[in-house]
Amino acid sequence: MTTRQNIGTHIFYTPFGKILALKENGVIKAKSIRYARSERYKMPVALESVESYEIADKTPVCPQHITPLLERLIGKTDIEKFQPDESPQFLTITRSEKFNENEKLPVVVWIHGGSYEIGCGDLPTSDPTFWVKEQNIIIVSISYRLGLFGFLGGDENRLPNLGLFDIIESLKWVKKNIQSFGGNKENITLLGQSSGGDAIAHLMISEGVENFFQRAIIQSAPLGFRLKRSRMSLEFFRKTELLKDETDPLKMTESYAGFLPSFRKYGLKTSMPFCTQYGYPPLCKEEESLPKWKENAKKYDVLIGLNNDETAFYVKTAKEGLYTYLHEKILNKIVRKTTESIYEKPANIFAQNYKEGGGNIYQFKIHSKLKNNYIGASHCVDLPLIFENESAWKNSELLKDVPWNHIQENGGKLRALWAEFARSGKISDDSERPEILELRKV
Repeated sequence: MTTRQNIGTHIFYTPFGKILALKENGVIKAKSIRYARSERYKMPVALESVESYEIADKTPVCPQHITPLLERLIGKTDIEKFQPDESPQFLTITRSEKFNENEKLPVVVWIHGGSYEIGCGDLPTSDPTFWVKEQNIIIVSISYRLGLFGFLGGDENRLPNLGLFDIIESLKWVKKNIQSFGGNKENITLLGQSSGGDAIAHLMISEGVENFFQRAIIQSAPLGFRLKRSRMSLEFFRKTELLKDETDPLKMTESYAGFLPSFRKYGLKTSMPFCTQYGYPPLCKEEESLPKWKENAKKYDVLIGLNNDETAFYVKTAKEGLYTYLHEKILNKIVRKTTESIYEKPANIFAQNYKEGGGNIYQFKIHSKLKNNYIGASHCVDLPLIFENESAWKNSELLKDVPWNHIQENGGKLRALWAEFARSGKISDDSERPEILELRKV
């Protein structure tokens, strides 16, 4: 079936059932496939098969509170295109239309960021079309429970780490079904940015993930926020008890923000109120985490890194408060100190510990090479490089002083390196590097 817009359909026959996909812009997309279901605060239940599958008009998302800061950073969200769903366990598979039936393509599973609080796998700003066509890989974009629904718990009635369990269910689904889409189930790389990268690091030490993936690309994970959170999490858990039976999930997401100012006593980590919780399944105790990563180091190839000026957008573009009146040199010092404490030093500790465990690990850093770019290489600047979609990013304040051809030139080279790592777990010294990238094997 073909229309004047050159949009067609394709059917995949899988162990899960018959799945209808769209053919457009040189790729085939099987959108919003439900991989599990869940009730509020309960474990996800895998779907074993589907009798009939139709392409949804709207993208399902976990109920969430979109902030003005996020809309300045990324761009305005067209909420009419999304459907809130308290059971948001969906995934989308993107593959090139050009495909040799004898091929088994490397698979990259995209785990979105958003402080475990906002976002979904299927956003225009993370459209993998360019990358899939360029590098002939398959990308699976997953959605999972967030915020109160997925990353805050403390007892048997409100379980912690449910979002992590959702991700594990999605990986089981991929392992079982991806061959039907042309993917190699023995060559799966997890790619995550921000809290998505943090989730991947914790999946590496989670129970019940054996052989679900072989590699990990961890971008801008705020590993500095992972420690000494238990008191804050417990207080947040208790204060939100009165919201747990609210029938309207959107009211829940609007209400919890009122408690956040009272957590300022816990320092910078207050800016990320939701997180994985140690000491509850599928995770170990906090003090066991570094030894666990060392113990598991030979299981996964890892590429981990950050942007040089991670916190610059938040610090330098604040519209009100103290930062507005500070001299640029002071602001630069704040950016450097916070970037080091939240991202850089924890990534260095992670990498060194992993190397000591005998692991294959690379480290990277993305810099800004543009003279007039006030905020430099801030948090999220890696996203348009990986997911090149000019129409989605054109209104982002993050890229205000960045020419699009700069994103295109550096992004193409970065995507090639990341795809090389996904294929083999290695990056050759002879492979071309973008000028903005610092990369080394640990």
